[in-house]
Amino acid sequence: MRKLSPADDRLDGKPCTAPENKQSEAAMKVEKALDPKSLVARMVAELQANPEAQQMLLRVLLTNEFLGMPARLDRIEKDVAELKVDVAALKADVAKLKTDMVEVKTGVAKLTTDVAKLTTDVATLTTDVATLTGDVAHLKGSDLEHRLQRKIRALLSQELELKGVDVVQTPLQWPERGFSDAVDEAVDDGRIAAAQGSRIDETDFIIRARRKADRMPVWVAIEASHTVHGNDITRARASADALRAVFHMEAVAVAAGYSIDAADAQRAEAAGVEYLKVTPAKAA
Repeated sequence: MRKLSPADDRLDGKPCTAPENKQSEAAMKVEKALDPKSLVARMVAELQANPEAQQMLLRVLLTNEFLGMPARLDRIEKDVAELKVDVAALKADVAKLKTDMVEVKTGVAKLTTDVAKLTTDVATLTTDVATLTGDVAHLKGSDLEHRLQRKIRALLSQELELKGVDVVQTPLQWPERGFSDAVDEAVDDGRIAAAQGSRIDETDFIIRARRKADRMPVWVAIEASHTVHGNDITRARASADALRAVFHMEAVAVAAGYSIDAADAQRAEAAGVEYLKVTPAKAA
């Protein structure tokens, strides 16, 4: 290969002169001397003048993710706009919910007041019903006792075959002094306990009579109840046992009433207590 001489440096075949070489070198030095800010400003000016070059440079400098950023930002802006609408609707719902809760609290407060008043009314009604029940029971008991006192002789004669009936004690009649003294003496000398003496005092009816068969004297202790229950049977038995201990005579235990169920009838029979059925008064 032929070595180029200084005359071959020009592309047009003409030899380069010394002044032209110096100008080229000077221009190169000037370009090299441009500071970064000037260089960037120059590049920006060139890019602004050439929009196609802008797109080409962006494709070189940015990745696909950054190139797609504008479209993504548009989607984000749309999503944010929809979110704002949803938040506004949610705020409206929360405001309505607060209003509804105020109404609910007011309703609950009123309901609480009403329930408290109802509870008071029910308590009053319960007391009234209890009083009425007691009054009715008392009336029923009083009615039974009156009917029993009027019919006692006939009932004892018919049902227990007793005669010479002498009514010693009833809910409306205190016993004679001799009877009470005999009970007190039995308590004092220990023949009966004080509780047995009290049981005699609390017995509904105490009768002295004689058996028709042998004319032997007997005591009759009667507990009266609208419906005869187990406690009536127990009291009648206890009263009769106490009378026997005081007077050393036979004593018959009787439970009298308008009715008795099968189970209590069996209890009465097992305890040796007679059931005396009283017929209710007919309605007028």
